[in-house]
Amino acid sequence: MSTEKSPLEKARDAYKPKLPPVLSRGIGALAIEESGPTTAAADAMEIENHFPKCFGLPVIRFVPGKGPRDSKALNVGVVLSGGQAPGGHNVITGLFDGIKAIHKDSRLFGFRGGPKGLFTKKYTELTAEFVEPYRNTGGFDMIGSGRDKIEKPEHLADCRKVADEMQLDAIVIIGGDDSNTNAAVLAEYFQKEGASTRVIGVPKTIDGDLKSEQIEISFGFDTTTKVYSELIGNICRDAASARKYWHFIKLMGRNASHVTLECALQTQPNITLIGEEVSEKEYTLAQVVEQVANVVWRRAEAGLKFGICLVPEGLIEFIPEIRLLIKELNVILHDNKEYFDGIRGYENQIEFINQKLSRESSYVFSTLPHRIQQQLLLDRDSHGNVQVSKIETEKLLIEQVDEFLAERKAGMVQKARKEQGDEAAEKLKDELKKKFPFNTQSHFFGYEGRCSAPSNFDADYTYSLGMTASVLIAFGKTSYMCAVSNLAAPVSEWTAGGVPLVSLMNIETRKGKRVPVIRKALVETNGAPFKAFAAKRDGWEMNDEFVFPGAIQYFGPAEVCDAPTKTLRLERGR
Repeated sequence: MSTEKSPLEKARDAYKPKLPPVLSRGIGALAIEESGPTTAAADAMEIENHFPKCFGLPVIRFVPGKGPRDSKALNVGVVLSGGQAPGGHNVITGLFDGIKAIHKDSRLFGFRGGPKGLFTKKYTELTAEFVEPYRNTGGFDMIGSGRDKIEKPEHLADCRKVADEMQLDAIVIIGGDDSNTNAAVLAEYFQKEGASTRVIGVPKTIDGDLKSEQIEISFGFDTTTKVYSELIGNICRDAASARKYWHFIKLMGRNASHVTLECALQTQPNITLIGEEVSEKEYTLAQVVEQVANVVWRRAEAGLKFGICLVPEGLIEFIPEIRLLIKELNVILHDNKEYFDGIRGYENQIEFINQKLSRESSYVFSTLPHRIQQQLLLDRDSHGNVQVSKIETEKLLIEQVDEFLAERKAGMVQKARKEQGDEAAEKLKDELKKKFPFNTQSHFFGYEGRCSAPSNFDADYTYSLGMTASVLIAFGKTSYMCAVSNLAAPVSEWTAGGVPLVSLMNIETRKGKRVPVIRKALVETNGAPFKAFAAKRDGWEMNDEFVFPGAIQYFGPAEVCDAPTKTLRLERGR
């Protein structure tokens, strides 16, 4: 890390994250309040079969009371897993401060490079001197992250060996739904093996799809959507100034459209596509294209030859016909990987694929541009699925909207030629070209937001999550996700506790097998955030009611600096 710091970095060094009152008390002044037994998010019987030791644990809430009398020094390991999210470092500093407050001789070990660092025993001891420069900073560069899974028997056994050798009281896994699924698997394995090491999860993902009634938001979502919204607001201002471009902006969020919805609520663009609505209404790609094209046309008729369209990264998988195509491709490419990898030439690959696809999916595949077809056949992710982030959905929409508008104008010219002759048709052609231009710019906002310095909300929230992890460990809890709640209120009203990891799980089919995973939370079209958006979007189409959020503010009035996302406030009735 560079020793030279910007003025903002220096100022953030001095920021002291705010803590909810219950976490400001010492461990000796805390007790836990438990709910009744929990079940799973779905598929309870199957989930219980997978997790007999950890199934049915109660939800935990911290309350004032008498805590453990003899708090011993703790040895704790911590892992950053998956993609970066603003605030990860503050989880670690909160965890460090928490275990040191429990006992001054407690030690924290950071496993380097993600889960692989855990089962290969690659770690750094995180001392006060080491941790200090990372307070309130973005990124995961303190110890690095990775996407390796802890699921193979040999990996689980290696984790047990490392935990025993290092005499770890607990391992804290900071990650998204897959990473916390790994945490649940590891916790169950340790329990079956009689290991004393506990496992605690922390909810992280900028996509916002790791949440439940108790897990109100995953960390990083607040900061990332504010970064994207600043950029979108800047582009809105540019579009209104130049008045000649349609900007198609793709935003992070493969499995859910939370990021896109939040950015729409913050900036009020002309068009926002929400994948869950597309799926619910079973729109075809042609219908999505026509809806966008009609807005472009109506605006041009009114002399507005510009606009903003927000597109969720995973839109293409929400379109039923393409979702079916991708599902078939995933199976075909998984079952025929070795043979397919040996096929030379794109045309030969396409011929092989079309022989395997159903008639309906083969037709859909043939209608896609060659560029998109090739992207659908690229290397798969760790689950064997299409890497949706590599599919240029925003460019696909631009291309198909352009074709739709061109066909509409050609039809009008053809009709004029038939009814009024060539001269009238050519005149109309020139008029349509001037009146209905479609000049575009495409953007993809992804990495721009993942490592930003956390907002005050995320800095406070993540530090509280780290402190919560330390308390759960001190009380001897395992297979829990840290939960800090009532987040739409000021920090002085936040509460803290834990939610059983297993209670968040359901069964999904991956690589042809039914496996337990933490269920992804999708945008609810009957939820308050979507309803608030849907009530206003028609007005945004023709009236440029752009909002310009500006850069994240770290200093100033609480309503400017500490405000949570609009999504969270709407969900919590604020």
